[in-house]
Amino acid sequence: MSTRKKEIAQSLEKANVAESITDDEFLEDDQSEGRFLLFNVMPSWVFSFVVHVALILLMAFLVMPSIENKSVAFEASESVSERMETIDLNLDADLDVQEDVLESEISEEEFEIFEEVTPEMEVEVAMEEFADVDLASEIFETADEFGESAEIGAVNETVSRSSAESRERLVKEYGGNSASEEAVALALEWIVKHQLPDGGWSFDHRIGDGKFRNSPNPGVIEYEGARLYARNGATAMALLPLLGQGHTHLAGKYKKEVRRGIEYLMQKGQPQKSGSISYYEPGGRFYSHGLCSIVFTEAFAMSQDPLLAPYAQGCLWYLEQTQHPSIGGWKYIPFKDSDTSVVGWQVMAFKSGKLSGLQINKKTYKLIDKFLNYVSTDAGTFYGYDTPEKRRNKSCTAVGILCRMYMGWDKEHPSLNKAVKFLSDTGPLIGKKKPYDKDSPYDKDNKKIPDDEITPYDMYYNYYGTQVMKQYGGEEWTNWNEVMRDSLVEKQDKTGIKAGSWFFNHNHATNKGGRLYCTAMACMTLEVYYRYLPLYGQDVTEDEFPLD
Repeated sequence: MSTRKKEIAQSLEKANVAESITDDEFLEDDQSEGRFLLFNVMPSWVFSFVVHVALILLMAFLVMPSIENKSVAFEASESVSERMETIDLNLDADLDVQEDVLESEISEEEFEIFEEVTPEMEVEVAMEEFADVDLASEIFETADEFGESAEIGAVNETVSRSSAESRERLVKEYGGNSASEEAVALALEWIVKHQLPDGGWSFDHRIGDGKFRNSPNPGVIEYEGARLYARNGATAMALLPLLGQGHTHLAGKYKKEVRRGIEYLMQKGQPQKSGSISYYEPGGRFYSHGLCSIVFTEAFAMSQDPLLAPYAQGCLWYLEQTQHPSIGGWKYIPFKDSDTSVVGWQVMAFKSGKLSGLQINKKTYKLIDKFLNYVSTDAGTFYGYDTPEKRRNKSCTAVGILCRMYMGWDKEHPSLNKAVKFLSDTGPLIGKKKPYDKDSPYDKDNKKIPDDEITPYDMYYNYYGTQVMKQYGGEEWTNWNEVMRDSLVEKQDKTGIKAGSWFFNHNHATNKGGRLYCTAMACMTLEVYYRYLPLYGQDVTEDEFPLD
């Protein structure tokens, strides 16, 4: 076997699921792995069969005549192999030393270009390594050939059917209904319909051919006169609800669309030092990277496809490299401060990465914990945006307390209980009039209610609040769910070119993300019944993210 083939074989072997890329010393959490439903729908014998058959076929492919074209997936894998051999995973290393290493690898100056956006700047910037963008497709074409075999095809059908059956059961168990599932189905149809020929999506959903692209409320991202599309972020935002219902590039009704979307992201990844991969982009900034990180970690965990491992791991390594060394979080620009909103998406990426067995440095969690302590008040009950706030910030509190749940706070933690009560008393923000729950903008004395006393339809707060309440359970979840579920079903557009979508004109986020952003967030909110199993069961669980 040639040196090149040996390197590829070694790289794929290293990328293979959790066996070689999991540090058991700090990623032991057998109970938590069982809480992500979509990762556990297949019996153990089926999983073992899939992995071994896939590996045999992959190794058979490696001894075939070499292909002249390079591959994005293989190139990334080689980079990961080198990283695995050289990276210092001494978790007891001094933080000051770690900070020096990170600053020597990636300096702030490398990112200053993103501050200077001009009208001439093209958002679709590709690195020279990715000039041949058809390379990732070649990898998936090979995977398709494997999928055509009777054995793999039968397993995929079994897994897909098992996932659907589990989803139906959990919808009933946790408070969904046929109307909420129909709303999800319509939303996914609208999202898939707006996929672009290159496999990606745009927040400006009007781009591309087809009369169906006339839906109003496109996302508009502008900076100093330049119109930015944040294609990485938009593509990840579109893929997340598809993954949320169990569709991967290997199984499900929309497997072809998911595959094309993942291919698009594979081509757009920007290799950094030491094997990390960046999806930072103008317009989306670190939001884009966080969303792409969740896509790759979830897709890898759900499919166990070794070709996705370098991207999932590379995304997490980039987060670790760019985490603020003293504050502990992330914001728009690497090393430039931290905020709760950006941190929330990154924590979700680490959560999925941990469940899929990827390497995560314990100090990453300690720094996140440090940031959450800094922005919180009342012993971790309420959370501010980038500083502690006197006012009770509903959205940031929902994000912060969900991070605490993911990082191991017990359900009986007094601050968690106080935060849940605060969110429960507030309830979902669905555009109701205050203080009276009426359709009319007038109170009981026929006096007009001021506009500032009409609550917004805040989908960002609702999305995080729904996850907190679902994890907490009990009467608080039942009350929240009935309002949130029925409101989303009612507010969804049902006819015409907008059918299946939502738009809530609330703030700059909805204006920038537009109808695609609102539809994805609403859809994921209605998938909460089966996307994650509860964190809190009858048994006391280990810390999700060990801080000791």
